[in-house]
Amino acid sequence: MSKMTVEDVAVQNKRVLMRVDFNVPIKGGKVANDKRIREALPTIRHIIKNGGRLVLMSHLGRPKGEKKAEFSLGPCAAALGELLGQPVTFVSDCIGDVARTAVGQLKAGQVLLLENLRFYKAEEKNDPAFAKQLAEWGDVYINDAFGTAHRAHASTEGVTHFIQPSVAGFLMTKELDYLGQVIQAPQHPFVAILGGAKISGKIDVIQNLLSKVDRLIIGGGMVFTFLRAKGLEVGRSLVEEDRIAMAKELLAAAGNKMLLPVDCQISSDYDIAAGRVAQLRTVRVEEIPADAAGLDIGPASIENFRGALTGARTIVWNGPMGVFEIQETAQGTFQMAQVLAQLTAQGAVTVIGGGDSAAAAEKAGVADRISHISTGGGASLEFLEGKILPGVAALTER
Repeated sequence: MSKMTVEDVAVQNKRVLMRVDFNVPIKGGKVANDKRIREALPTIRHIIKNGGRLVLMSHLGRPKGEKKAEFSLGPCAAALGELLGQPVTFVSDCIGDVARTAVGQLKAGQVLLLENLRFYKAEEKNDPAFAKQLAEWGDVYINDAFGTAHRAHASTEGVTHFIQPSVAGFLMTKELDYLGQVIQAPQHPFVAILGGAKISGKIDVIQNLLSKVDRLIIGGGMVFTFLRAKGLEVGRSLVEEDRIAMAKELLAAAGNKMLLPVDCQISSDYDIAAGRVAQLRTVRVEEIPADAAGLDIGPASIENFRGALTGARTIVWNGPMGVFEIQETAQGTFQMAQVLAQLTAQGAVTVIGGGDSAAAAEKAGVADRISHISTGGGASLEFLEGKILPGVAALTER
C-alpha cells in the first residue's frame, strides 16, 4: 500500500489520536454487539504495547449535532475496557477544556475515549476550526475506521491538515489490501455477486466490475428490473421503472457474463415491514403471477450460481439475494454464504462487502471461514465503484 501505516511510526510517549468506528448497537445502556470494537483491537493493543498515549474518537448513530444521552459512547468505553483488561477513561466531550484536561493526564499505555463526534454538526461539515480543535489532541493521527473513509468529515479528512504523519491502522490496511486486490489484481476466474433491492444503488459497481470479472451474478430485488428489461412480467415485484433503459444497456454490455436467477420464491401474502410472509412458493421467473412478488431466489438459481462459482479464484459479494429481513426469504442469501465458505476452503479469495451480506455470513455461522468481511458497507461499495475515498486519500504517502 502506498500510504504510511501504524508500523511506520514511533509512538513511544506520543499522543496518538485515532479515529475508530464504534458505531455499535446500544441496548439497555450496554453494547449489544462489540464486533466493530473488536476489529479495532489490533491497532489499539499495538499503541498500548509501544507506549503511546491513545486518544480514541468515533461517532455513534445520528444525533444530528445535538447532545443526546442515547448516543453517548460511554458504554463503548466500558466494553473496550473489558476487552483490553484495563481501564478506559471516558470524557463527556470531544473538544474544549474537559477533553484537554483528560488528554493532558494520559500516561504511556493508557487509553481515553472522547464523546460522540457527531454531537457537533461541524464534524460532518468537515469544519476546519473543529478539525483543528480535534487535532490538538494528537502528535500522530491514525485512521482505523474504514467504514467512514468514504466521508470527508473533520475526524477523517480535516484533521490530516493539522497532524503529520497521518497513517492507516491495521484494520484500514487490511481492508485496502483485500479490496485493492479484488479491483487491481484479482486471480481469475473472478466472479462478482451483487444483490440488494435497487439497481440504482449498484449501477456504478456493475459498470466498474464488468470489465474485470469473468462472471457477474445478480440477485435481490434489482433482479426484477433486469427481468422487465428483458420483456418479462414480474407481478408486484420491486421494479425501478426509470432504470429499465439502463438495465437494458447493462445487459447488452455484459453479454453472457451476467447471470440472472431462473426461478424465485414468490408470495401474494406478505408484509415486509412486519416481517411476515405466507404461502411462499417457487416459480420460474417467466411465470410470476400478477398478484405476487418475488422475494428470494429459488433452488434452481442457487444451483446455477453454485456452478458459476465453482473453480473461481476470486469472489466478491455485496448485497443479499432476497428480502433478508424475513427468515423465510433469507435462505438464498444464507445458501450463498455457505457456498463462499466452501470455496474459501478450496483456496479461493472471498471478500464480502459489508452490510446485509456480512450479517448473513455471521448468521450462517461461516464468518470465520471467509477470507475477508469488510467493516464498511458504504465505503466498500464506493471502493468497488472505483471511487477515491477521502479518508484514505488524506493519509500520508510513504
